[in-house]
Amino acid sequence: MSKRITTRIAAAALVAAAFTAGAASASALYTETNDAGGNAIQIFRANADGELTTAGTVSTGGLGTSAGLGNQGALALSPDGRWLFAVNAGSNDISTFAVSTDAPSLVARVSSGGTTPVSLTVHGDVLYVLNAGGSGNIAGFRIGATGRPTAIAGAVRPLSSVSAGAAQIAFDNDGEALVVTEKATNRISVYEVNRGLAHGPRSYPSNGLTPFGFGFDRRNTLLVSEAFGGQPNAAALSSYDLAEEGAGLQLIDGSVPTAQTAACWVILARHGRYAYTTNTGSGSVTGFGIDRSGRLARLSADGRTGVTGRGPTDGTTSPGGSTLFVLSPPIGTVTSFHVAADGSLRYLATATGAAATSTGLVAR
Repeated sequence: MSKRITTRIAAAALVAAAFTAGAASASALYTETNDAGGNAIQIFRANADGELTTAGTVSTGGLGTSAGLGNQGALALSPDGRWLFAVNAGSNDISTFAVSTDAPSLVARVSSGGTTPVSLTVHGDVLYVLNAGGSGNIAGFRIGATGRPTAIAGAVRPLSSVSAGAAQIAFDNDGEALVVTEKATNRISVYEVNRGLAHGPRSYPSNGLTPFGFGFDRRNTLLVSEAFGGQPNAAALSSYDLAEEGAGLQLIDGSVPTAQTAACWVILARHGRYAYTTNTGSGSVTGFGIDRSGRLARLSADGRTGVTGRGPTDGTTSPGGSTLFVLSPPIGTVTSFHVAADGSLRYLATATGAAATSTGLVAR
């Protein structure tokens, strides 16, 4: 058995344990305003019933763009929940916050290593940022004891093209690979990671057009949304095996329809058994069951597993995966749903007050 396979088995066990150990509901939700006049973290408090209340804002010290970033993952939490990281797309830097029961406290702000940072991912003490501006790149950082990221020498890597239109970066479950979706090239780029240093990319064609958001289930299956350029009711979800080095990215189930429009964001719930796309063009959420082989089954015939109202974008779940939260910036709301054991969604509540330019959503 290869070292990588052994590592993946151990990592899968840890991921499953983390899913199981999670609480039933989040205590706090964070989004960022992405305001060009001064970016800020916006805080919502959640109770056990999924009801949300606004709880103030904290400046990131940087700037947003006051425009859509075409991204997933503008915010990221460290695995231990101590640090919150945020992109400042308008000032080309990232902010770190110490997280406690009170409001997050800004502890550092550092260059993103490129221009227009739009997405972040963390594994252990390693942070990578996706810079979508200019020629585009990814940049790696080591997280210090105080939460301050320090650039890793040699950890800036290009995208597959200087006009990639990149949307998201994320580690796989074992931290040995990074994935980037590229909307403009219709490609998925994969980087091998060794002791925090990324190598590559190796780039593969997406099965469907406009690959956007993605996530990994507990078996490390890669699930990628496909917006199909916003064509009406054309959006889909594909699953892939992130195979051993040299074997490439292998399609499992290709472009399974959402029956909805502009599926852009992907959220995993219920111990990774279900995946949900937020459909920006339809004001809805589409749920999929994931079997052991990574094949997908839409949970509702019409694709409307949940209804959010206009323009849903980012989503997240409570630590235990039983509550789904969805951000809808155009109408300034965060909607919560209970995720049942069969993956169906039951509407819980809607909170108002989110910024119309907000991006990113994480729960703690």
